[in-house]
Amino acid sequence: MDTLDRLLAYEEIRQLASHYAVHVDSRDLDALVELFVDDVQVGRDAFGRDALKASFREALLVPGIMVLNVGTHAIDLVDDDHATGIVYCKGEVQQGDRWIHQLVVYTDRYARRDGRWYFVRRRHELVYGADVGQNPLPLPPADWPLNEVGRGTLPERWETWQAFQASREA
Repeated sequence: MDTLDRLLAYEEIRQLASHYAVHVDSRDLDALVELFVDDVQVGRDAFGRDALKASFREALLVPGIMVLNVGTHAIDLVDDDHATGIVYCKGEVQQGDRWIHQLVVYTDRYARRDGRWYFVRRRHELVYGADVGQNPLPLPPADWPLNEVGRGTLPERWETWQAFQASREA
């Protein structure tokens, strides 16, 4: 790879991690699974984006609101079409009435297919999870920008969030 191709690869791979966080937070499962290779392995015996979507759906039924903040992202290009990476992610997660801080490290493998980078595998490893002193969810509306303390409008405003929540009740 020449310098420009390497720089483009780094940026495209960084965008995968950022889009992953946004799609998880907004519960946009269709967009989320499109970040992965079409023949992604899910568990030991399942393959493909449909299986991955079902797995994500199951995993995301328990937590409520999530905010994933991607931090350190170290990428190693193996060759023109393969790379590995380590991504640190600070999460805030609603678990019923609890509000939890988490530090997660993702160990990733990436592949470029037809000129586009995808996740091949994403391994989620928890460094810690801890309760926050005050659960922000019962706060009154913040009415931003007049007051920055209180509840905001996301993720409930996102259409994908609304659809995911509606499907839980169906």
